[in-house]
Amino acid sequence: MADKGLLLVLSGPSGVGKGTVKSAIVEHKVFPFEYSVSMTTRKPREGEVNGKDYYFVTREEFKQAIADNQLLEYNEYVGNLYGTPLGPVKEMLAAGKDVLLEIDVNGARTVRQQMPDGVFIFLTPPDLHTLRDRLEHRGTESEDVIRGRIAQARKEILVMQDYDYAVVNDTVANAVNHIKAIVDAEHVSVKRVIDDYRKMVKED
Repeated sequence: MADKGLLLVLSGPSGVGKGTVKSAIVEHKVFPFEYSVSMTTRKPREGEVNGKDYYFVTREEFKQAIADNQLLEYNEYVGNLYGTPLGPVKEMLAAGKDVLLEIDVNGARTVRQQMPDGVFIFLTPPDLHTLRDRLEHRGTESEDVIRGRIAQARKEILVMQDYDYAVVNDTVANAVNHIKAIVDAEHVSVKRVIDDYRKMVKED
C-alpha cells in the first residue's frame, strides 16, 4: 500500500563486484527500479548523452550544486568530480519508484545522513583471499595498488555495522537473490506501510 518508493543503496569495498551485481539485476529484470544519473565535471565520451549517461557540468556548476545542497553525495576521482543529484532522486521516490544507488562507502555514509529511511545494503566478499583474486583477475592494477585496496577493504568492511543488511557476493546469482529478498521484505515491512493503514482506519 505504501506509495513512496524505496531508496536502495548498494555499497561495499572496491573490487567486491557492486557493478557486476547491479548489471545482473538490470539484465534479468529481477525487480523494477530507476537508476540515478550522476553528475560529473569530466568531458563526455563519444556516444554519451547528457542527462542519460551523466549530467555533464562545469566545475563551477558542480561546486554551486554542492553549496546549494543539491547533491546527495559526491567525491573526486582522477581530477573529476562525481555526485548524485538530490532532486531527481526525490522526484522518483515520490512517484512510487524504487531508486538504486551503487556507490562507495563514503558516499553511502553521506546518503545515510540525508536520507536515513533508505535501505542500505553492504556487499561483502566471502573473504579477503577471494577479494584479492578478483582484483588480480582484473589485470588492470599493479601489486602495490592491489595491496592498497585490500588494506582499504579491511577498514571498509568494518563499517558494515552502519548498514541494514550484509550480502555475501560468493556468486552473483546468490547475491542478486538475497538483494531481491531484501527489497520484497522492505516493501511489506510494517514501518513502511503502517501510515497507510492508519489512514484507512480513519477513513472507515
